[in-house]
Amino acid sequence: MEAETLALAQEIDFSMWGLFARATFTVKLVMVMLILASFWSWSIIIQKTIQYRKARAGNESFDQAFWSGEPLDGLYEQIGPDPDGASEKVFAAGMTEWRRSHREDGGLIPGATARIDRSMDVAIAKEADRLQKGLTVLATVGSSTPFIGLFGTVMGIMNAFIEIAEQQNTNLAVVAPGIAEALLATGLGLLAAIPAVIFYNKLNADSERIIGNHEAFADEFATILSRQLDA
Repeated sequence: MEAETLALAQEIDFSMWGLFARATFTVKLVMVMLILASFWSWSIIIQKTIQYRKARAGNESFDQAFWSGEPLDGLYEQIGPDPDGASEKVFAAGMTEWRRSHREDGGLIPGATARIDRSMDVAIAKEADRLQKGLTVLATVGSSTPFIGLFGTVMGIMNAFIEIAEQQNTNLAVVAPGIAEALLATGLGLLAAIPAVIFYNKLNADSERIIGNHEAFADEFATILSRQLDA
């Protein structure tokens, strides 16, 4: 009897595909959802990593140009009113409002400083939305996929006990496949959740750091314009 049980266990395919193929429809659906969620989160992770790297490089390049001593009007003419870089957009928003605040006689329309600050704040808010777009998906995947996997595990174990009751056999060859299929759902849930949580925390910190740099630049630029207004 023991030899027959061992032979039967050796015939069972315990590979990932074999466990998936033997699972019930509900457990298969859970596994497919978890795999898709994992691919979705990794696509966002790669996209955001590239985006943030480009943003940091663009900010460093513009900072060098801004603090090079070149006249602000000349720098504005070079980048135009609608540039690609984030820091350039903040600068362009401030300069555009600065120019609009001048009357034809060369004087300034009252409230220019407040309007310039608001223009740059709007540009920073738009950039913040662009940087943080997709991070909520990582947060959702990280918080929900373990529970989805646990649901698949519960369903798999329940089906395993039903099969044991139907066959009236508690041999390891009967119990092990159902338990393995059930635990595979939990494993896939953790496989999707762990990278999502780790990279959400990292990318969220990176985005806040980049946005903080934009806000610091806007404050410095506003100070420069304020000195010119006072002069």
